[in-house]
Amino acid sequence: MNLLTILPMAVVMVAGTQLVAAVFLASGDRPRRASLGFLAGAALVVSAGTTLAWLVFRLVRGAAGGGGGGGGRKPVETAIDWVVLALLVVLAVVVFLRRHSAGEPRWMGRLQHAGFGYAFRLGLLLFVVMPSDDLTMVTVGATAARHGLPWWHLVPFVLLTLLLLALPLLALLLLGDRADRVLPRMRDWADRHSWIISEAVVAFFLVLTVVDLLK
Repeated sequence: MNLLTILPMAVVMVAGTQLVAAVFLASGDRPRRASLGFLAGAALVVSAGTTLAWLVFRLVRGAAGGGGGGGGRKPVETAIDWVVLALLVVLAVVVFLRRHSAGEPRWMGRLQHAGFGYAFRLGLLLFVVMPSDDLTMVTVGATAARHGLPWWHLVPFVLLTLLLLALPLLALLLLGDRADRVLPRMRDWADRHSWIISEAVVAFFLVLTVVDLLK
């Protein structure tokens, strides 16, 4: 497993409420400041979450002798694979159960007038309290540590997550007035269908983990 196999999990990070919130912020009174605040909050949480998971599982792998040389897979690597597999199964269930949570929560109406500070706090909160995001961050960090990938392999994952979150702002900057038609469509799609893409990504990652276990 390498960097490219981790990157698709960024889709799971932003699917649903997170992307919908980004669309609302890009459609608000202060779209640039609010969107940048939201991205800053998300960047802090995603960077810290994946790094913490990577550190914990790297320490576990190192303490159990999983980082040494020699042939054959180490017991600790098998244990981490089972942990990742369990996380993926739980993540798939969480995404499935939340598939009917379409619709705009009441608090989203306030995003139209959000500034940098409010959007920053929202970015922090959304990515902390969402179980799917917590599970995804732990899965990505654990997988990178299990395969001995250096920390910087997490950076492209974080950047892709932020790029996906920035799509509404980019649409606003690039399309101008036409964004008024594009952004609602983006919001509706994320609200109704993004869970299907998330499940496909989780299934792909689950298959890779099972393959690791069978080696």
